[in-house]
Amino acid sequence: MDSISQAPSRPGPIAGGDARAALDKAAAALDADPEGALAVAEAILARNPGLPPALFVAGQALRRLGEPAAALARLGDIGGGPQRPPMVLWELAQAASEAGQSQAAIEALEALTQAQPAVASGWFLLAAELRKAGRDEDAWRADLCAVHAASRDPELLKAAAAMHEGKLDEAEAMLRSRAARLPDDPVGTRMLGEVHWRRGDMAEALRLVERAVVLAPGFDLARDFLVRLLMQLNRLPDALLHAEMLAQSPVKTAGSELILASVLVRLGEQERARGIYEHLLETQAEQPLLWQNLGHVLKTLGEQGKAIAAYRAAVTHQPSLGEAWWSLANLKTVKLAGEDIARMEAALEELAGLPGREEDVFHLHFSLGKAYEDAGDAALAFGHYDKGNRLRRTLIRYDADEFTADIDAAASTFTAPFIAAMGEGGALAEDPIFIVGLPRSGSTLVEQILSSHSAIEGTMELAEMMTIAARLQSRVDEGEFEDFAAMVRSLTAADRRRLGEEYIERTRVHRKTDRPRFTDKMPNNWQHVGLIRLILPNAKIVDARRHPMSCCFSGWKQHFARGQAFTYDLGEIGRYYRDYVRLMAHYDAAAPGAVHRVIYERMVADQEGETRALLDYLGLPFEESCLEFHRNTRAVRTASSEQVRQPIYTDAVEHWKAFAPWLGPLEAALGDLATRYPDVPAALRA
Repeated sequence: MDSISQAPSRPGPIAGGDARAALDKAAAALDADPEGALAVAEAILARNPGLPPALFVAGQALRRLGEPAAALARLGDIGGGPQRPPMVLWELAQAASEAGQSQAAIEALEALTQAQPAVASGWFLLAAELRKAGRDEDAWRADLCAVHAASRDPELLKAAAAMHEGKLDEAEAMLRSRAARLPDDPVGTRMLGEVHWRRGDMAEALRLVERAVVLAPGFDLARDFLVRLLMQLNRLPDALLHAEMLAQSPVKTAGSELILASVLVRLGEQERARGIYEHLLETQAEQPLLWQNLGHVLKTLGEQGKAIAAYRAAVTHQPSLGEAWWSLANLKTVKLAGEDIARMEAALEELAGLPGREEDVFHLHFSLGKAYEDAGDAALAFGHYDKGNRLRRTLIRYDADEFTADIDAAASTFTAPFIAAMGEGGALAEDPIFIVGLPRSGSTLVEQILSSHSAIEGTMELAEMMTIAARLQSRVDEGEFEDFAAMVRSLTAADRRRLGEEYIERTRVHRKTDRPRFTDKMPNNWQHVGLIRLILPNAKIVDARRHPMSCCFSGWKQHFARGQAFTYDLGEIGRYYRDYVRLMAHYDAAAPGAVHRVIYERMVADQEGETRALLDYLGLPFEESCLEFHRNTRAVRTASSEQVRQPIYTDAVEHWKAFAPWLGPLEAALGDLATRYPDVPAALRA
């Protein structure tokens, strides 16, 4: 209290050192006994009118007693104006805020932050008051100043260091201790959310980061993190809301526009994303990642020539940008040769041994594999595909035994008696058409044919069913149920209806037309056919199947942007194909007619006949437009985007045979599936 004890005092019953001691004691008891502290301060003021320390304690006590206006009057008697000590300005601001005198609070806080710009709490409180006064942009800037000040907080720096070193328990302990003292600290709250995110506790991470944004709406870094969490949880409408708010920040950054574009792409709003990338390139034309992202959007929109130009601009600015090279190669209709091969080989030499560039390296290997394959050199092509796959496999987690056990659990659960015993239930919507199978099985062709029908909207590979399934599985993993079967048996008819309605509601954001039916082309949903039947009994399920050697080899030499972790080893992808055929054969027996199978080779040989059969299964009339699917201009995001913009061709049916000398591990894993196709071996029908 030294900073406010300079005013002269008059002699009295409590004076001099006695008054100082009494005030110190009263200040220490403020929280426990504000009435007693006020009595001491008022007694001293009666003998020493205007004594700043006594006015200060009286003001503090009155505010704690719920009398902010009286507190403000007492504190206002302490002279000095904006030059008052910071502790007085802080107390004045809080009293004024609680008294509803926002302007007075703002003036005190502006003086406080000028005197102590490195103290984050003053900026955060100023932001809150400015927001109350309707000065939203000034409030946003104050929040940003607060975050900047907090970036130098020793306690937070220490916690951040522990977190980045992987010492999550240590970081959490420090942040929990801080939260006990400062429960409304936005920066500490966001950091604690990151600790939980690093642990994989998405629910708690989301709760904490959402709270940080509520506490400080102008905390751009927290909102950016929130958008990314929401995207990971596939809560895309919420992610878009926050991304659009972030883009309105008074401190403009390319990062906020880029994350908005990312959300728009996930939502299928390709044209809006395109506008953002083109706008950024007006001033940042040398940025390779912007060109690459623009290329992705243009490819999805079917503007192949412009997509190629964008990808080439990306590798011109950064020749070692592996993803851009792969994006060119992945157009399938582009052939990389001559100078392109030389540049990619040079890029590999440049990247050799450099830490942190593994993604560029495996992308370049996949690209060179495609280039040499187009040139007819199968040996060189296979060598690069093999190197790319081996490197990629070291960077991902996939346990084939664990996956097979999951398929065993599904098959043992969804038996014919079990399905009958579960009875009716689920949401009755007929909207969804699930197209399932392996990647590179012809599923995009099926989707393009169906989306050319006037009653069907093509969306994309939707993650909603997998999200629901993962949430149910987590109840087993967390010990709520003994096993998967027990969890499924626990689902009442109402539970199943609620889950089905959740799927319909969550996928609504992807629907852009009023067509009554829509496709969900997430191939991995074959694993969840049983769940789909339980929660959406009227949904249709189409299994797109291709020759195992052709399908698996095509998947192995295809680098996928995310997921499909089973595709980076020939033995593992062959085993995955067997698990897929085994489970689908099980469903054919347990629920005959529930799944319609489209054999790719038959579709190629007799498009009209197979299309008519498919539409009959869906209960829809035949339309000639389905045979002219290549004229469909809808956005397509999969690896087959350019191929389905051409009429059906037969070139790819036996393409794998050029690589047969190196495909022994795949043949061994597939076993008799490779020779019996399209029939299913008896062992897999047991």
